[in-house]
Amino acid sequence: MRRVFPEAAWPESWRYSYAYDLEEVYGEVDNRGYAYAYENRRRQTLRLLTESVAPGARVLDVAAAQGNFSLALAELGYRVTWNDLRGDLADYVRLKHECGQIDYAPGNAFELAFPQPFDAVLITEIIEHVAHPDEFLAKTATLVRPGGYIVMTTPNGQYLRNTLPRFSDCADPSAYESAQFKPDADGHIFLLHPDEVHTLAARAGLDVEELALFTNPLTNGHMKLGHLLKAISPRVVSRVEAFTQRIPHSWRRRLLVHMGVRLRKPEARARA
Repeated sequence: MRRVFPEAAWPESWRYSYAYDLEEVYGEVDNRGYAYAYENRRRQTLRLLTESVAPGARVLDVAAAQGNFSLALAELGYRVTWNDLRGDLADYVRLKHECGQIDYAPGNAFELAFPQPFDAVLITEIIEHVAHPDEFLAKTATLVRPGGYIVMTTPNGQYLRNTLPRFSDCADPSAYESAQFKPDADGHIFLLHPDEVHTLAARAGLDVEELALFTNPLTNGHMKLGHLLKAISPRVVSRVEAFTQRIPHSWRRRLLVHMGVRLRKPEARARA
């Protein structure tokens, strides 16, 4: 990925994205909790996808923003299609693109259509920003081929500090439509609980192949623990994270901040 530097002529959306790149790509951060948490999410996302489909596979990266996952996968040999509602970000991604194949398909994720389905679709940090996560997952399922995969990351709704409502308890999700698609944590509408992921996947005709919980309050800098990250080494943080991966599942559902999910679209069944 090519390193870029801001210029006076850059549009505001590029500057906004560059601020995230400083934290997520270039490591120039004061918030170490965010940096640790992002690296966890990046590692889990790439693992869940690369274990599913080999280089050369066609991958759609939905709502990909500044395109860092798109660029990383292209460099690994995947044929990537970048998408985001903000079409002007495509040229920002092109500016950073150094090698590998990336096509660009800006537009609303609910309205995407392609001549052929993809081998895999990435939906990272998106489903919590939509008013109808059930419809969003069902739409995403139409974009992947039978036998293909969807890799999703989203905050864990069962995490002990979450105060947002369960989607399954909402009688009228349309009330949130005016608030959807907003960036950052302020744009979160529902945070799905692990059991809801299984329910929504089944409705969309998908199988949950793996659901991984990760990132504890220390790693994320929550609960006034952020100041400790400046005093302890990354090795200690890594060991604490590894320990929390081994605690009982009932505790992990409450203690761990994030989840990564690999969903598989079943093969089409031959008619008798």
